[in-house]
Amino acid sequence: MPELGNFTYDEISIGQTARYSKLVEERDVKLFAAVSGDVNPVHLDADFAAGTPFGEPIAHGMLTGAIISAALAMELPGPGTVYLSQSLKFRLPVKPGDTITVALEVTGKQDRRQVVTLDCRASNQAGKVVATGTAEVIAPAQKLRIERPPLPQVGIL
Repeated sequence: MPELGNFTYDEISIGQTARYSKLVEERDVKLFAAVSGDVNPVHLDADFAAGTPFGEPIAHGMLTGAIISAALAMELPGPGTVYLSQSLKFRLPVKPGDTITVALEVTGKQDRRQVVTLDCRASNQAGKVVATGTAEVIAPAQKLRIERPPLPQVGIL
C-alpha cells in the first residue's frame, strides 16, 4: 500500500506547491447531502435542475471546499494539519463526472504559531478554474510516514 507523509513547518518553504485530484461522482453529491443535510434540489433533482441556469444537477459548493480540505490534509502540509480558516470564491459549477484538481501554493509562514498560508485553486478536467481561495493552517510539528488508510466504505439507500 502507498505511504502517506507530511511536511513539518520547518520543511515548508514559500513557493512550495502540491496538487490533489478527485473525480466527483453523483454518489459523492448524495453522500455530501446526507452528511450536511443540504438537500437543495439543484443538487439532487435532475428535473428541478433542468430549469436552472445550469441545466443539470451541480455539486454543493462546499463539496469543492471539502476537496480543498483533502488536498491540505493529504498533500501539503499533509496528515496532522490543523485547518484554521478558508476563504473561497466559487467561479464555475462542479458537476458529477468532473475531475477536480486542487493546486496549492505556500504564500506565507508565521513562525510564532507555525501558521502556513496557502493559495488554493481548484480546476476541472478542462483546466477551467471552479474555485479559488486562501487557507491558513497550522502545520504539523512531527514528521509522519504511515501506510495510507483505505477510504471508509459507505452505502446510499
